[in-house]
Amino acid sequence: MTTLGAIRPPPLTSSSDPPPLFDGTTRLYINYACPYAQRVWIARNYKGLQDKINLVPINLQDRPTWYKEKVYPENKVPSLEHNGKVLGESLDLIKYVDANFEGTPLFPSDPAKKEFGEQLISHSDTFNKDLFTSLKGDAVQQASPAFEYLENALGKFDDGPFLLGQFSLVDAAYIPFVERFQIVFADAFKHDITEGRPKLATWIEELNKLDAYTETRIDPQEIVDLFKKRFLPQK
Repeated sequence: MTTLGAIRPPPLTSSSDPPPLFDGTTRLYINYACPYAQRVWIARNYKGLQDKINLVPINLQDRPTWYKEKVYPENKVPSLEHNGKVLGESLDLIKYVDANFEGTPLFPSDPAKKEFGEQLISHSDTFNKDLFTSLKGDAVQQASPAFEYLENALGKFDDGPFLLGQFSLVDAAYIPFVERFQIVFADAFKHDITEGRPKLATWIEELNKLDAYTETRIDPQEIVDLFKKRFLPQK
C-alpha cells in the first residue's frame, strides 16, 4: 500500500551517532508513523524541497539521547533544524516551511480563502481531540460531527476538491489524522467514514493522487496495530 518515491532511511536509535548538527544542512526530524510529523513531511514534498530539507527519522521507542540534549529539548517530533536554530510544533512548521523556502505556495493569497484557512487550522486540534475522544465511547456516532465539519468545509469553495479549493497546507494539516481514522474505523468498527459524505470521499481520493502525500503513508496494518495497542485495547 505504501508508495515510496525513494528508499526511506532507517530510523535513528539510541545507538546511532548524530548527524553533523548545525553544519548548514536543513533537517526535518520525523517519525514515519507520527501524524504530526507527516504534516510537515507532506508540505516539504509538495513544495519540491526533497533536496533542500533532509529527512532524519527518529525511533520514538528508542530515542537517541543526543536528540533531546543537542537538537530539540522537547524531545518530540517534528522539529526543523534551519539556519542555526531548531523549531517545533507541526502547525507552526508547515507555515514556516511555506514562508521560508521556495516552491509552490501552500497558502492562497485570496482574502476569503486565507481567513477560512486560518479558521480550519485553528480548529484542527479540536478536530483531532474529538476523533481520539470518540474512541472511548460510541466511536462512529461521536466522531460523526467531526467528519461532518470537514464535509461542510469542503463545500466552501468550488474551484477544486481540496479544503481551500486548491491544495494547501490546510489539507496537509488534516489528512494525516483522517487517514488514520478512516483505516481504523473500517477495521475496528466496519464503518466507512465517507459514507454519505461525497466531498470527503473525493477529497481523500484526490489526495491519494498526489505523490507528495502518498510518499508519506505507512502500512495501514501498522496504523491498526498501533491504535489497537494504544487506544483500543478491548478490540
